[in-house]
Amino acid sequence: MNKQQLASKIWESANQMRSKIEANEYKDYILGFIFYKYLSDKLVRFAKDEAFTDEELKALSEEDAETVEHIKGSIGYFIAYQRLEELYLQLVVHPDGAPVDRLLHRGR
Repeated sequence: MNKQQLASKIWESANQMRSKIEANEYKDYILGFIFYKYLSDKLVRFAKDEAFTDEELKALSEEDAETVEHIKGSIGYFIAYQRLEELYLQLVVHPDGAPVDRLLHRGR
């Protein structure tokens, strides 16, 4: 299965799940995603304010205990780069071929 087929399957599954969820229940799922995006954005902003380069940001992992402690001490938590929401959005592609991050930012 290639990346395009996988993305299509993910979107198909999401559409099926959405159809089974009442509108008032949808918030239970989406609020978690919104909160995770907030945490991801805050960590990236902090790293940029601390003059992390893009390469240093991409290298953020639990293995660098000193950096992890610095970030935790400053913002209260740490998320490794591989788990940041921004990376997931760049990897997921909508069935029409557009990266999801571009679709989400169209109105900005």
